[in-house]
Amino acid sequence: MSYLLKKILVKTLQPIAALTNKLEACSRLWASARFNSALHGNLHPSVVVLGTPELHGTKNIVLGKNLYLYRDLYLETQEAGQIAMGDEVVLSRGVHLVAFAAITLEDGVMIGEYSSLRDANHRIISDGSMRHSGHVGQPIVVRRNAWIGRGVTILGGVTIGEGAVIGANAVVTKDIPAGAVAVGIPARVIKT
Repeated sequence: MSYLLKKILVKTLQPIAALTNKLEACSRLWASARFNSALHGNLHPSVVVLGTPELHGTKNIVLGKNLYLYRDLYLETQEAGQIAMGDEVVLSRGVHLVAFAAITLEDGVMIGEYSSLRDANHRIISDGSMRHSGHVGQPIVVRRNAWIGRGVTILGGVTIGEGAVIGANAVVTKDIPAGAVAVGIPARVIKT
């Protein structure tokens, strides 16, 4: 395709693209309305919702202000589990949060794409189906201004300290102190 032809086609399609951009803004409003409805009207108007999160379970979710929620989020609460987010939290595309006990994200936490925080494991049973074995949950706490990199897995019973950084694709199985940088599988502190 010649540059001239491309230029003409781009110019011709520009009004349609402008309309599509306006429709995208409407789809964000629709996503916010759907999410707000699912949370029984408890979504603060400052929260930006780029796509309606997939919700499962009891929907025991408490949200702060000025959140930025990307597309393809999966939020699940079961039994007494709760997901609680402070103000200024960012959940990037594809983040999964599953709480049977509690997941707490304090103010300013940022979680990278496709990360998974799951506070429960299946019980181990000698006979019967693993699917029906039940779960054992332990709370996850991510303190203020911590940054969780892309593809990180955080398991139950873990606290990430204030301002800590977890490197991409790490698996966090134990507490990380405030201000530390942790990487690897299992995650280990490389800098404080």
